[in-house]
Amino acid sequence: MVIKQLDITKEHCPMTFVKTKIELSKLQSGDQLVVLLTEGEPLENVPKSASEQGFKVLETIHVKDNVHQITIEK
Repeated sequence: MVIKQLDITKEHCPMTFVKTKIELSKLQSGDQLVVLLTEGEPLENVPKSASEQGFKVLETIHVKDNVHQITIEK
């Protein structure tokens, strides 16, 4: 299993999920992507879109201030 990290805290929707989906496409089944993102639209849309695309959102953690970390399994 590979665990890769992606920081999209400086990105805005819809690029947040576009970049997340590109990184997920590079992974094998069972690999995980740890995504750092901000509150608001990214935090609402990225996990929702990932689930709708068939990926498994394993956890969401508040890191600091308005930054969160989500772990997605392909």
